[in-house]
Amino acid sequence: MELDKAASTAQARVIGVKSWMAYAGVLALAVLLFAGALPLAALWHEYAAAGVLAVSALLVGYRFLLVRSVQLYYDDAGVWVVSGVLPWKRGVTGVKWRDMDDATYVNGFVSWATRSYTVRIAHRFTKDSEIVLHHIRGGRRAVETINAVHQDMIRATNID
Repeated sequence: MELDKAASTAQARVIGVKSWMAYAGVLALAVLLFAGALPLAALWHEYAAAGVLAVSALLVGYRFLLVRSVQLYYDDAGVWVVSGVLPWKRGVTGVKWRDMDDATYVNGFVSWATRSYTVRIAHRFTKDSEIVLHHIRGGRRAVETINAVHQDMIRATNID
């Protein structure tokens, strides 16, 4: 499945994206580069400042788009995560309904206050194939939805 087509199929439902907390790292990087490195480079030479400005803009833009590219969704086959900006880095990973154990989220004061949760979708047989996503907006609702759909599929005997 390709990234662009995966989340846009009729049966796919996006249930989670990165929250504003995920962008805090991008903001910190931008402050470090634009308010720290750029003035230092400008003191040294104007070409160095231009180079730092160009590299900083590309790096911050890429990190912003990378955070924005993450989507958690489910369809009739399982729960999936699409992410990536560059064509060779785009991809889909997931857990099929038949192999899913359960979905959980990490609760704490910060996650409760910011509504930004760490979501874990466990694989029945191996930890290598599980999905762990940090800073998911409405992750609690996403986990509740995944578990409800999983239970409905089990009751309907669509999966083993």
